[in-house]
Amino acid sequence: MGKIESLGIKTIESVHWYVHDLERSRRFYTQGLDFAELGVSSPELEKEGKQKSAVFQAGDIVLIVSQPVGEGGRAWRFLRKHPDGVGTVNFEVHDIEKTFRLLEQRGGTFITDIQRFSDDRGGRLAVFSITTPFGDTTFRFIQRDGYRALYPGFQAHETPKGGKNRYGFGRVDHITSNFQTMKPMLLWMEQVMGFEEFWGIQFHTEDVTARQKRDHGSGLRSTVMWDPVSGAKFANNEPLRPFFKASQINLFNEDHRGDGVQHLALTVKDILTSVKDMRQNAGIQFMPTPGTYYDALPDRIQKLGIKKIDEDVKVLRDLELLVDGDKEHSYLLQIFMKDAASLYKDPEAGPFFYEIIQRKGDQGFGGGNFRALFESIERQQKAEGRI
Repeated sequence: MGKIESLGIKTIESVHWYVHDLERSRRFYTQGLDFAELGVSSPELEKEGKQKSAVFQAGDIVLIVSQPVGEGGRAWRFLRKHPDGVGTVNFEVHDIEKTFRLLEQRGGTFITDIQRFSDDRGGRLAVFSITTPFGDTTFRFIQRDGYRALYPGFQAHETPKGGKNRYGFGRVDHITSNFQTMKPMLLWMEQVMGFEEFWGIQFHTEDVTARQKRDHGSGLRSTVMWDPVSGAKFANNEPLRPFFKASQINLFNEDHRGDGVQHLALTVKDILTSVKDMRQNAGIQFMPTPGTYYDALPDRIQKLGIKKIDEDVKVLRDLELLVDGDKEHSYLLQIFMKDAASLYKDPEAGPFFYEIIQRKGDQGFGGGNFRALFESIERQQKAEGRI
């Protein structure tokens, strides 16, 4: 198959959440992560859509969070089936007619035709939505021509409320989703969305071989797809045999009650300062990393070909940051928050979590750190008696 024509995506404009408790999310984003609250849904929109919403922003990261008001709305329908989770990914595009036409030619499944809106200043907005293989997560495509509101019925605060982005968040680096079977989604991303394969890995937390006769472990196969024009990246995981039921991907699917978005990776300018301050000022909890990771880190940096990093390994150990890369003095630093169910101590908050990442030349996905993350999640699940 030849190269597929680009859909004309400019960027991932925003991510739309559906939650049981909007006030809880408001506290987490404005007080915990220091996001600003830009505005809320109008009373008319809440009545029409049967959900109330607030919009939070830090850097170029925009999150719409909606809670059901009564029954029948989109948030209510999503939460009947799932815990809190990502319901829609919104893409801004250059030419919505072209995007629609290409998706129609490739067999995209449309929820709506192109809907058009205008504001009192002559701004125009055009949107449409499609279904996806990402469970009940939909994709929405948006073209803006001077339309200022984020969406029709959005009421901006006169001055944004809440945080000032003191942790230095930049943008959504990638979106990671979990599937019980990944191949149909990969084919859809390639043939319908026109994305290309960017990166891949597979491994087991325990080295499972016939000789060792391991009786447990948590494995995954991961493939990253991307849109080379916009740079939008989607990392995708499925369980890896032989311990399918024990795989953390399968456990996520059980907790989420289906395929869906597992985490968003958010970039920061200075991860050492950001993570230190998040721990101290906001009490944000992260996945623990064992001391043995840092005992082996100097040798690992040499073996990976990074050779040299700017940071002191002791500081990385204290903050439990992970390092990965494959070229000299080119690497990334990352850490994973605990999932929402753990942070809120509520299973209905869901298994979603955030990744914090700083790229220092490396554009990969921390292949070696996948194992460290999985082993960390595995330890937590063992402590909870789940595996």
